[in-house]
Amino acid sequence: MDPARKRKIRLAVALGVALFLAAALVYTSFSASTEASKPSQIEPGRSYELTGRVVNGSISRDGEELRFRIRDRDGTASVPVAYTGAVPDPFREGREVIVSGELKDGTFQAERDSLVTKCPSKFTKDEQSS
Repeated sequence: MDPARKRKIRLAVALGVALFLAAALVYTSFSASTEASKPSQIEPGRSYELTGRVVNGSISRDGEELRFRIRDRDGTASVPVAYTGAVPDPFREGREVIVSGELKDGTFQAERDSLVTKCPSKFTKDEQSS
């Protein structure tokens, strides 16, 4: 077989394999991600990543347990949250958070150390007062 033809075949095979691997990576990235749910979307008996804003005046401590409420961005629904574990420094009233857990007896029981705060962008209007 001609050496130039061998190089072309090897290149085509290598590009085909690279394209296949890139497509597999993109597919697994998107299929593994889950969209966080709002308080108005959750129901008992299922695990969720819950997202929303911390309600003003709702933060309290009961021993090691941190209690607060999370509301939808539009303010139509909220749910109490019981959380234990590390609390990020930027956690405060009005801040957007994400926490994993399950709704039990009307309270979202968060998994230990699952609380993440979403930092507001310096390029968007500050909506913490809403």
